[in-house]
Amino acid sequence: MVAPGRSRRRHLPSYAKAGGLLVDFVASKREKSCGMSRNIRKLVATLQPAEMNRMLKSLACLAIAALAVGSSEVPAAGTPATPPAAAAAVSTDYLIGPGDKIQIYVWQNPDLSVTVPVRQDGKVSTPLVEDMQAAGKTASILARDIEKVLSEYVRSPKVNVFVLDAVSAFSQVKVTGQVKTPQALPYHDGMRVLDAVLAAGGLTDFAAGNRARVVRTVDGKQQEIKVRLNKLLDGGDMSQNIALLPGDVLLIPQSRF
Repeated sequence: MVAPGRSRRRHLPSYAKAGGLLVDFVASKREKSCGMSRNIRKLVATLQPAEMNRMLKSLACLAIAALAVGSSEVPAAGTPATPPAAAAAVSTDYLIGPGDKIQIYVWQNPDLSVTVPVRQDGKVSTPLVEDMQAAGKTASILARDIEKVLSEYVRSPKVNVFVLDAVSAFSQVKVTGQVKTPQALPYHDGMRVLDAVLAAGGLTDFAAGNRARVVRTVDGKQQEIKVRLNKLLDGGDMSQNIALLPGDVLLIPQSRF
């Protein structure tokens, strides 16, 4: 019969080796301290086999928990930023303008990530980036411009820009004249004449719907597009439901008596 002491000496090296590997793993994930794992390994070598089994089970649970925490806290390389819940529903070709509120997210650099308004001069300032022209640019173009400046200070910066509040003239469609609530509406991708009319409460009793027109500025020149709103609203003629663009003005004149 093998003496108890010899049995322990036969099994202790394998237990100690397995325990040491798990300790090294947990220590590297949670503490990153080689000194700590060496001290615990010395303690492992003095344990009884039954105590070792219990310790190995506990360490295995800790190792799995550490791996789960590590994978949830650190995003994968190249993973794009998720837009915030409060981001405005604007198209990808939306032009940022004065008064807009934007979020500038620099991946893995929270100190450089800020939420700022676009000033009346059309510029924004962030840590390390001063007086960057933002008005007249899309979010993606602005992000690339910020990356160029940050590359002088940060290695391979990854920047995302989100429009949180689109209130500039570049992003509005104005509805005026004989509607119940004349107003400037935030533009959104796919916006059409019917969307604007309904958002403004519909036509008044004195509206000359078939003489409505959309005033649009293209390359500095004004264009007028005639819209027969009565045919659209009463007759269902969807050919009159033309697509709108940021900066459009929908005019509904008063009927002649």
